[in-house]
Amino acid sequence: MTDRGFAVYVHWPFCESKCPYCDFNSHVRESVDQAAWCDALLRSLESWAKETPGRTVDSVFFGGGTPSLMAPGTVGAVLERVRSLWSVAEDLEVTLEANPGSVEAGRFRAFAGAGVNRLSLGVQSFRDDELAFLGRRHDACTARAALELAHGIFPRVSFDLIYALPTHTATEWAARLDEALAAAGTHLSLYQLTIEPGTAFAPRVARGDFALPGEDEAAALYETTQDRLTAAGLPAYEISNHARPGAACRHNLVYWQGGEWIGVGPGAHGRIDTPEGRLATAERRAPEVWLAEAACHQGRAVREHRLLPPLEAIQERIQTGLRLAEGIPADGIEAAIDADRRVHLEAEGLLYARPDRLQATPAGRQRLDAVIRYLL
Repeated sequence: MTDRGFAVYVHWPFCESKCPYCDFNSHVRESVDQAAWCDALLRSLESWAKETPGRTVDSVFFGGGTPSLMAPGTVGAVLERVRSLWSVAEDLEVTLEANPGSVEAGRFRAFAGAGVNRLSLGVQSFRDDELAFLGRRHDACTARAALELAHGIFPRVSFDLIYALPTHTATEWAARLDEALAAAGTHLSLYQLTIEPGTAFAPRVARGDFALPGEDEAAALYETTQDRLTAAGLPAYEISNHARPGAACRHNLVYWQGGEWIGVGPGAHGRIDTPEGRLATAERRAPEVWLAEAACHQGRAVREHRLLPPLEAIQERIQTGLRLAEGIPADGIEAAIDADRRVHLEAEGLLYARPDRLQATPAGRQRLDAVIRYLL
């Protein structure tokens, strides 16, 4: 058993439109039966509660998709059911992802009344031309208005930006960061644009319609991000996430620190510690399939439910933990690491030479995928 927290993730798979860079499990539907989905989510929570007795919930996260398209009553019902099935921390963190559109913003007060105390807003850019390129439905003015409204309603507000767009240079990105910092609270998430297979952007890049910044240019953008936000008092606590002291997203820390969580909703994943080992779970991905099975099988719509082999569990712990600036304790992970390669990575300045902790340097976090592949 771990003592790194226990969380509940709720996946709402629906969006008004599919962004061309998005490879998440999100779907566009003309209509959604909110009552049926609420009932299925509650059934699923009850099913997972039977496997996780005695836990205390530290955070609940509504992700997607676009969870701000959920009925506020559904959010409230989910939180009420969580409280009835588990004990909850006094400072329970409840995050809801939202887009800045007027429909979602109009529900902000209702979401707060339902129990949401942290809003994560998908701004992505404060420039209209960039928002159009990214396929976003809002404009910069709407984003600023939604942020101002959110800051007046929720105790904690974060928002996302995407960088390394085709037109970005380090100088231009620095100006955009200054604009973002003027609107920021205590947390910012900054993601490098990548082209994933199966997205609408993938064939466009293959045709040569546009190209992303090269490796050196992207590295300069990353370093500009680190320098600018550290100077502003929001250092990176994880590769893509920056916060003032004490303002890190507690839900995501459960993931990265190797805690436990259950995932309900289409495609949601979970990790549960049992006396036999670490249990990996995943739900059915297709929304209609998930809904039908959750409604008919005591809340169960599971496509994966397996114990991780011990070595795989350790490797997963390393892969997630090295994303954090603080790294992870070295105890118990030696079996998964090539000691000679660790020494080599330390000599190259990609890992800190610390006997008690495995910790990537800033240069190592910038190249983390390659570092992990080599290390393991």
